[in-house]
Amino acid sequence: MSVDTTASAATGGAPAGPGSDAGPAADVEALVAIFRRVLESPDVAPDSDFFLLGGDSLIATRVLSAIARGHGVELSFEDFLSAPTPQGLAGTIAAAR
Repeated sequence: MSVDTTASAATGGAPAGPGSDAGPAADVEALVAIFRRVLESPDVAPDSDFFLLGGDSLIATRVLSAIARGHGVELSFEDFLSAPTPQGLAGTIAAAR
């Protein structure tokens, strides 16, 4: 027997892929966790701006990759620029589903 361990730990192990019932609040928390990991900073809140926290375009690609893997949604860099906060990206993900 094998266990799928690809679900985001930030969602409590609940799948965050397409059609999941994780919901926007779980998406926001998962995105906060992604920002914290890639920025190597615990100082991330739902309304924290990625670029004001020191993020750059190269690190943003890591966030976009993590979103694609964990949420099953491919966002563009323009999507990221339009909503560079966990809360904003959660709304973009919800709209893309």
